[in-house]
Amino acid sequence: MDVSVAVDLVIFTVRDGALQVLLIERGGAPFKGQWALPGGFVNERETLEDAARRELEEETGLREVYLEQLFTFGDPGRDPRGRIVSVAYYALTPPAPLRAATDAANAAWHPAARPPKLAFDHAAILRTGLERLRAKLGYSTVGFELLPRQFTLTELQALYEAILERPLDKRNFRKKILSLGLLTSEGRTRAAAAHRPARLYSFARGKVKILDGQIV
Repeated sequence: MDVSVAVDLVIFTVRDGALQVLLIERGGAPFKGQWALPGGFVNERETLEDAARRELEEETGLREVYLEQLFTFGDPGRDPRGRIVSVAYYALTPPAPLRAATDAANAAWHPAARPPKLAFDHAAILRTGLERLRAKLGYSTVGFELLPRQFTLTELQALYEAILERPLDKRNFRKKILSLGLLTSEGRTRAAAAHRPARLYSFARGKVKILDGQIV
């Protein structure tokens, strides 16, 4: 029996105050016209991560983003084309312009918690990615990968609230975040409408830390 290996990507960003996922509209069979996660087959001389990064660049034009292997999906009936095992990855990126790949009719951001009907078993893959991100948000700094280089504490809290889909106490959140020693004050402020200027902070990007205690 021939078995093919593919990679699928759960690409998250935060736009308009909500966690969103990148989906493509399939341009060919199977599931033509239906939304799906971006992905593709692994080339013969390609590692899994190389394949995932290639697909990521083809779909978004991005290279240096946070990427982590998520899970392997191998249900025998997951793809009508045959026995195809998919190794899923999730990626985190600030909002980015999109470009549809050659085998996609369209590419667009969609609410991660309320996506349209998805092809294959991509709804299960997306749920797994969302669960992983929410879990890691509580004990690591992985969420910082979704922020620009400089940000305010209000923007940081809004990021956490968008991912968790629940409000957080402002005072407790700021006290906890500042006590962890993860942020560096930039010594600058950003004007905020109807509010006093907000202090800007930064984080050492690319260095995702695992924490001893819960952030939220």
